[in-house]
Amino acid sequence: MAVPAGLFAVYKPAGVAWTRVRAALETRLLSELNAGPGRPLPQRVRFLPAPGRDGTTELVPTMVPVLAQHPLVRGPRFRRLKMGAGHRLDVKASGVFVLGIGEGNKLLTDLYNCHLSRAYTVGGLFGKATDDFSDTGKLVEKTTFDHITREKLERILAVIQGANHKALLMYSNIDMKTQEAYELAVKGLIRPMGKSPPIITAVRCLQFAPPEFQLEIHCLHETQQYLRKMVHEIGLELKSSAVCTQVRRTRDGVFTLDDALLRSQWNLQNICNAIWSCQFKVQAEIERTLGHEDGSDLPQLDVGTAGAADS
Repeated sequence: MAVPAGLFAVYKPAGVAWTRVRAALETRLLSELNAGPGRPLPQRVRFLPAPGRDGTTELVPTMVPVLAQHPLVRGPRFRRLKMGAGHRLDVKASGVFVLGIGEGNKLLTDLYNCHLSRAYTVGGLFGKATDDFSDTGKLVEKTTFDHITREKLERILAVIQGANHKALLMYSNIDMKTQEAYELAVKGLIRPMGKSPPIITAVRCLQFAPPEFQLEIHCLHETQQYLRKMVHEIGLELKSSAVCTQVRRTRDGVFTLDDALLRSQWNLQNICNAIWSCQFKVQAEIERTLGHEDGSDLPQLDVGTAGAADS
């Protein structure tokens, strides 16, 4: 069974570097590919000695396997996979992590150029401040938080969303008085199509149980450290302090938690199924955003992309 070219998503656990996740997937896939049935050994004609009728030895043409092509001689058939990573997650963060295989890596570039938003659930804890804005950092301050209410928190979130909405319009480089702007707004395509600072497109409070709280944040061009700093700044705006306890990506463009394979599902069959099931919505989003006229950017599914070792 060959690995089809395409994109798939896995769930990256917290405390693990994304490079280790990719390496683990490559190792598992190569192991399963090499464990499968191999190609039959090629045959060639050799003239081998055989006893003749009169007691003499004569050479007889015989088909024999080419032992130079035997796996014990050549080594594993598959030695490498061309696997690329999408928007990365740092060590402390968890959630949806998109990867590409073979020619599917070109789709990673197309999705990057689409500038799709990502969604996170971010946990916070009032009353503390650390040097790296996370709950595992060095404690630098303790503050009170009894005066903080959900209404005050949501007021700050509304201010953040309003300020970022203005930034979104500014970096989208679109005249909002034109028909083009109206049509893009209807399609939900108003977004910066180039470099920009991190932009929060939506933020709301999911849970509020002081000192703990949880936010849902939709954003563009962010880093996980930026989100931790945002929690810290929310604490300051509320005349207190706050640290980030969790950053969990729940959506990366068209990929959601439902698409993300858990560690127990990291095998060849599940990854192939994930690539097949996601190909159409990936293609649809690329065509919708970049205006592609055909599906030529989508690799054929029956093309194996694991690199076979050539002698």
